[in-house]
Amino acid sequence: MMYGLAAGGLLFLFMGGEMLVRGSVALADRVGVSALLIGLTVVAFGTSAPELAVCLEAALAGNPDIAVGNVVGSNIANILLILGVGAMISPIRCAPIVVFRDAAAMVISSVTLVALGMTGIIVPWEGGLMFAALVAFIGYRYWTEKYRRAPSGTLHVQQAEAFEDIPLKLWVSLLFVVGGVGAVIGGADMLLEGAVSIARAAGLSEAVIGLTLVAVGTSLPELATAIVAAIRRHPEVAIGNVLGSNIFNIMGVLGITAMVTPVPISAQIIEFDLWVMLAVAAASIPVLMTGWRVDRIEATVFLTLYAAYVSALFFGLPERLAAAV
Repeated sequence: MMYGLAAGGLLFLFMGGEMLVRGSVALADRVGVSALLIGLTVVAFGTSAPELAVCLEAALAGNPDIAVGNVVGSNIANILLILGVGAMISPIRCAPIVVFRDAAAMVISSVTLVALGMTGIIVPWEGGLMFAALVAFIGYRYWTEKYRRAPSGTLHVQQAEAFEDIPLKLWVSLLFVVGGVGAVIGGADMLLEGAVSIARAAGLSEAVIGLTLVAVGTSLPELATAIVAAIRRHPEVAIGNVLGSNIFNIMGVLGITAMVTPVPISAQIIEFDLWVMLAVAAASIPVLMTGWRVDRIEATVFLTLYAAYVSALFFGLPERLAAAV
């Protein structure tokens, strides 16, 4: 039953996220929003809708380890797993401005979360500042890409175009949005109930389940986008999608969740997983700068490191480190 709930939740999250993004993109296009702005906002927000739904549901239900683990685990998986899979299909190129601006912003976001994690809790006013910083960053990106003709603007246009292959009538678009929101909320509830039951039955902490099963499940939209982009020979879209998602996960998902309810952070995540997330974010910059691409050798290293990280979680390394500290 618990595995069925978790699997059903993942399915609803994936389907709901797809419906929400496609419906929202179609609606935005109908009201004359540019493809660039759609890629920067609608697609970014939509692909992170599963993370937001799960975090809010978990935090309000008294399962903050799943909420925080979801964000931290998703950010680790986005780089090591999703970029790894995408680059294995087709090497991923990136523009220098993506590294100097978006990857740097991702590292700054990660440092912010580590600093807040040291206090043991993210309170509402901190969440408000995080979300305000995200809105300001999106505004800055839009200005540089529209008015200064930054080359990364084409990435966000391609991100929007990836969801425009099925033209939708207005009423169908609205149906997709409403149905997507309902599926995401329902999927989050199912996944949370199933994940908590699995953790208790297997003797695993909720943090481990949040960092692995829940994190990978809520990252399925990003994984699907990376695979489709690679197959369509636009693998560079995966870079913009992953970096943007990681920034939004911290500043947007956790920011909004903390605005609704304070989010405590467990000792295990503080002592181990936050630092892994920061290390992965920081290490991605020199990797991207070597030839401005992620090739298959680097992708193999990414996937190997992700397997090692998940193994460490299931063998209880973080708990032992937290206990020792």
